[in-house]
Amino acid sequence: MKTKINILLLGTLLIIYSCKNESNPSEPENNLDAARSFIRSALDGKFNEARNYMLQDSLNNNYLDVAERSYKNTDQATKDSYRASTIIIHNLSDMNDSVSVLIYSNSFKNDHDTLRVIKANDKWLVDLKYLYQHDIDTNYSRITNSDTLQ
Repeated sequence: MKTKINILLLGTLLIIYSCKNESNPSEPENNLDAARSFIRSALDGKFNEARNYMLQDSLNNNYLDVAERSYKNTDQATKDSYRASTIIIHNLSDMNDSVSVLIYSNSFKNDHDTLRVIKANDKWLVDLKYLYQHDIDTNYSRITNSDTLQ
């Protein structure tokens, strides 16, 4: 009888432990792991989980809020395609020991995107605003100086 109670107690503890681990995402071990976890969470529509892998500032939070609203307004077939897609890493460049830039796409939409991953307080976090701001200066045409008085 004691053996059955011990087995039941052990089984219950294992179930509680496994449920606890599922609700708390693990901390990324490196820059690639942080980026992959962030992207996967976003593709799966788990934006609260994605926030755990993101540098917390107002601009990043606003960009993720916009992405979440857009995702919620998307039809179910598109959401399912995002969830079924795989992440394709095209390039990972280490700028220094605490900043990396990742170029990636997903198998559903093969659009290349860029994320910056930074190490802050010994944690790797995605800086989402870099996706929108990194090439802002390329949107301006170059000013050419031409002398009209010759």
